Amino acid sequence: MPGESPWLGLYSFSLSDRFREAIHTQGYVDDEGRIHCVSPLLYESGRIPFSVSLDGGETFPSSGTWLAVHPNKVSGLDKSELINETMWQYYGTPGVTGNLTLSWNSSLLPEPRVNIELWGYQETGKPYSDEWEAEWSYLYTLARNFPNGNNFTFTPMPATPQYQAWEVGALRISGSSHTDGKRDVPAIWSNEHALAWHLGEDFRRDSAAWATAKCMNWVALDKKLPNFLTELMDCPCTLAQARADTGRFFTDYGCDIEQKSVCTYHPGAVHCVRSVQGSPRYASGQQCCYSASGTQVLTWDTSSGSTPDRGHDWGTYPYRRPPRVPGLSHWMYDVITFYYCCLWSQNCKLYLDMRPSSDCHTYSPPHLASAFGDPHFLTFDGVHFTFNGLGEYVLVQSDLTKLMVQGRTQPPLTSSGAQANATGLSAVVVKENASDVVEARLGGPTGRTLQVLLNQEILNFSEQRWVDLKGMFLAVSGDRNVSVMLSSGAGVEVQAHEHFLSVNILLPEEFLNHTQGLLGTLNNIPSDDFTLRNETVLPPEITSEPHKLFEFGADWAIRNDSSLFTYDSPTLVDNYLRPPKHDSAFLPVFTQGPLTPQVASLCGGDLFCQFDALVTGSLDIGNATRVAHLQHQHLQQSLQPVVSCGWLSAPEYGKKNGTSYLEGSTVKFSCEPGYKLRGSQEQTCQPNGQWSGVWPQCKPDHTVLLGVIFGVLLVVALAVLGYVMLKKRRRRM
Repeated sequence: MPGESPWLGLYSFSLSDRFREAIHTQGYVDDEGRIHCVSPLLYESGRIPFSVSLDGGETFPSSGTWLAVHPNKVSGLDKSELINETMWQYYGTPGVTGNLTLSWNSSLLPEPRVNIELWGYQETGKPYSDEWEAEWSYLYTLARNFPNGNNFTFTPMPATPQYQAWEVGALRISGSSHTDGKRDVPAIWSNEHALAWHLGEDFRRDSAAWATAKCMNWVALDKKLPNFLTELMDCPCTLAQARADTGRFFTDYGCDIEQKSVCTYHPGAVHCVRSVQGSPRYASGQQCCYSASGTQVLTWDTSSGSTPDRGHDWGTYPYRRPPRVPGLSHWMYDVITFYYCCLWSQNCKLYLDMRPSSDCHTYSPPHLASAFGDPHFLTFDGVHFTFNGLGEYVLVQSDLTKLMVQGRTQPPLTSSGAQANATGLSAVVVKENASDVVEARLGGPTGRTLQVLLNQEILNFSEQRWVDLKGMFLAVSGDRNVSVMLSSGAGVEVQAHEHFLSVNILLPEEFLNHTQGLLGTLNNIPSDDFTLRNETVLPPEITSEPHKLFEFGADWAIRNDSSLFTYDSPTLVDNYLRPPKHDSAFLPVFTQGPLTPQVASLCGGDLFCQFDALVTGSLDIGNATRVAHLQHQHLQQSLQPVVSCGWLSAPEYGKKNGTSYLEGSTVKFSCEPGYKLRGSQEQTCQPNGQWSGVWPQCKPDHTVLLGVIFGVLLVVALAVLGYVMLKKRRRRM
């Protein structure tokens, strides 16, 4: 969407903006000398290079990065609002008439009078070809030279026929000094929405018939397109898995248990997630929804079930063309079609047949490794050890995707303010293939909050908490948590604690036999986790020999030519860039002192907590270690594999009771009157992934049928007998 970006300046001459070295827009300078750049229609999200000219486009001496975001991530304060948006999108359906109101913050657009226009969005051309194009088009003006107040109320009239082909669009408010439909001018936009209010008289006469015809036509067209469902990964089996698998799935903003969302389109669910990445060939997206009991909500059981998307809602790199345009491609193939079939007519079964839920039959949870405290390492294969060296080290690297995760350690301060003979993670940096480089480090005034750097520049999250980057997505929560979601499906979570960072790394099954580093060799064989760079495997017994363990850790110190870290202060240069990457002169405490009552009370049986509290003399550090360890254990528990036996249907002429298809779940069956159940009355999901019993069928109940026939014959016989008796009486008379 177009917008503005104020730059502080003292200029009063011709201003031109250039995006991606190709798209030019005209900026302006306000009365206070501030430069404003106007975004073009970009059809993408992420950080976009742009430059500024102060001489009308002759030269572009200033450059920067423009952050384009998904339309739904734009703050409501920066958009106009469709008052009672549901009414706008149902206008013309039975009982929905009257006036509509658009409101906005007039201070966002310093113009005395405005035009209010309707713009429509379409994707045209042959699907999945170079001819497939995305296009915003100016349609018509609702109001010209309207006072720039705070709202506009009108009674919608059906659009003329030439505009009725547009069914998705948005309203734009711009200064009345601009000609109708002029592109790339300062403007305030509404949400994109279903344009029910502007559709023709045929829609208003019989919206259900109009929508039914549209639904049928869409089904026929969609069946001719490639089957995108075959390349989507299955959903996680449980809500716990879905929330823990942060490298591959992320919360659907429309159904978020933490925000207590209403889940409008999935009323039987409490939480939904979407696949982070679009599918490799068709750029499609997976959606997975869950009930309050933590099991999947499937379209085969209810219309509230999750529905996959031909167009990933968040778009797919490299964006700009269908079906990869963030938000809008999804509207064209998955949302307006839902209106056709489910909201404007009663044909939802047709929609759900085309967009069926994925079960979890082939889902495999990611593998987890963690590091926290005085660093304690919990490898992918379950080995636990402590390596408290001082320097910069390889946490994990992989030849599969050139994944590299590096960690930097520093000594914490004791309760007396002295430097402890211990270390903790102070920075973690991530890169994969040709992706951007993201570093999370302790920073802020207290040194206990997260500072995030992108390609060695500090990021500001004051406006957006989610950023689309090259080869990854980045999400922050508060000032202590950051999640990195890589294109391979790997996830890296970093959290700031008392004096140190904790890191959780999640790797999909594809990384088996493709990892090295302090977090071990991912292959489900714990005995080879202590593998040196030269592939020498040290015996597991070194966990009881701290000095040998220390030598193992030192072997994974990074080298200057492979360092991904940023050295932007004299302290970092002097302590980490110039010296060797492993400080061999630093000797930490390898064994803890006697357990004190305070530490025992705090830590209980947590040995990591005990060690850190005793070595540093800080209960706060010990408690932070305890919390980080608990978080690891919770993640590990959430990611435990779950056996699924797959969905079970009700038998024809029957019904079923039960919608959980995981190990131990039982589904019961019954038949309609006149039918008798053959097979198992109930089936239970077994540990081998198979359903117990025999497939149930409902067959006609012949005993009932014979009874009916006998009853009919009896009635006929009695009637005949009665007739004969009546005739005899008449003869006697």
